[in-house]
Amino acid sequence: MLHISLMVILGVAAAVGLFALFLFFYARKQYNAAHDLFKEAKNRRENMQREIETERKEAMLRIKDEIYKKRNEFELDMKRERVELDHLQAKLNTKYEAIEKKENGIDDLKRELQQKERNLSRAEDVLRANEAKIKNLYTELITKLERIANMSRDEAKQALSETLQAEVRLTNEKWIQKVEEDTKTRAKERSIDLLVTSMQRYMADQVTLHSSSVVHLPNDEMKGRIIGKEGRNIKSLEMATGMEFVIGETPEIINISGFNPIRREIAKRTLERLIADGRINPTRIEETVQLVEKELDEIIEEYGKEVVLEFNLQGLHPEIVTLLGKLYFRTSYSQNVLQHSKEVGLFSRMIAQELGLDGQIALRAGLLHDIGKAVTAEVEGPHAMIGAEIAKRCGEDARVVNAVAAHHQEVPYTSIYGPIVVIADTISASRPGARRETLTAYVKRLEKLEEIANTFEGVKKAYALQAGREIRVIVQEEALDDDQAAILARTLAERIEQEMNFPGQIKINVIREKRAIEYAR
Repeated sequence: MLHISLMVILGVAAAVGLFALFLFFYARKQYNAAHDLFKEAKNRRENMQREIETERKEAMLRIKDEIYKKRNEFELDMKRERVELDHLQAKLNTKYEAIEKKENGIDDLKRELQQKERNLSRAEDVLRANEAKIKNLYTELITKLERIANMSRDEAKQALSETLQAEVRLTNEKWIQKVEEDTKTRAKERSIDLLVTSMQRYMADQVTLHSSSVVHLPNDEMKGRIIGKEGRNIKSLEMATGMEFVIGETPEIINISGFNPIRREIAKRTLERLIADGRINPTRIEETVQLVEKELDEIIEEYGKEVVLEFNLQGLHPEIVTLLGKLYFRTSYSQNVLQHSKEVGLFSRMIAQELGLDGQIALRAGLLHDIGKAVTAEVEGPHAMIGAEIAKRCGEDARVVNAVAAHHQEVPYTSIYGPIVVIADTISASRPGARRETLTAYVKRLEKLEEIANTFEGVKKAYALQAGREIRVIVQEEALDDDQAAILARTLAERIEQEMNFPGQIKINVIREKRAIEYAR
């Protein structure tokens, strides 16, 4: 048993020894293999280092060659550029010399010109005066510039803009005048032909009628009967008619005063009937007034229908027919408004036909242009706007409505028929014998013309001539030049058109006279 155990132990020890020997040889073999691999790797690294060093040296050589080539190319480029720069410098020097010669020549010309100017300055007194004026203007300009320096940016811009505009206007004024004169000449010739043709086609049989508010009495005793006991009759007359009966010292005459032309006509006819009848009392007065009112309504309708038949108007509203009849009893500057409206309608139709437009539209617009005057006693406002509202309410064409509203330029024109009515209205109102103007209105128009002219800077005197058909303006020659005088004439014409109403046209004559006075001693 012990022998067996020993044998086992020896066997195990032998096995362990063999295993250890195996491990030793295996480890040695692995060490040798690893050593070989290390050597091989070391050799490879050395080879690679040698190759890298070789490639580095070759690369450095190539780089040096490339740098050398680039340097040579750069030096060649620099040489070429230096040559070009030298060439350009030579050209510049040549040009500088030429410019210097020209400057010297210019300096010589300047000196020569200055010498001539000094000679002319000493020879001509007028030039010396102009130089003094220029110096004054220069001083004023410096003063203005100093004031402008204290302005804000916006104010300075505005001042500069206004100065440039003034310079442009002065520069272009002559050209504008020539164009306008040519245009006005052609337009005037055409308009004269058109208006003369229209006026020749119309011939008035008589001067327009004038309504009267004076009643003639058979004798002065009739005044007492009209007044009545304690003034009862005349008070009844005034209450029934709404008019004022003026009984003055003039024998056999009673004046009727009132704004409403229809009521004034009723009062006139009532008084004439009472005088013819001889029975004058409050009851009879009321009956006569009612009877005359009915008769006058019928007369008004007849006058309106006569106009419709005369012009063959279709679709005219009954209200407008009645208002046309009322215009017969209305006057403007002693011109019968119905007769004036008929003339304006005829002239408007003629002008429209000459221009190839609708004559019926123009006729209706001209005939109805003053329709608002028939109701101005009852309705407040401009008669043109009132008439336009009536025409619109009665279904008239929009062109007719606008022409009625715009014939005093209170609203802008929307069609050509508006200006046509204005022209026809002017023709009818300004023809000889059509209207009478009071002395007061005539004098006021002349004063207004002179007043407007005198408001402009540089105007010395202004005179209204030829019954207000011409305004002659004398300006200060040192304050305005010729171009500014032309601008003054244009501006004055625009101002007169805006602020005044006048028939025909007004000639603006601006006179700028330069006088040189010397005394020989």
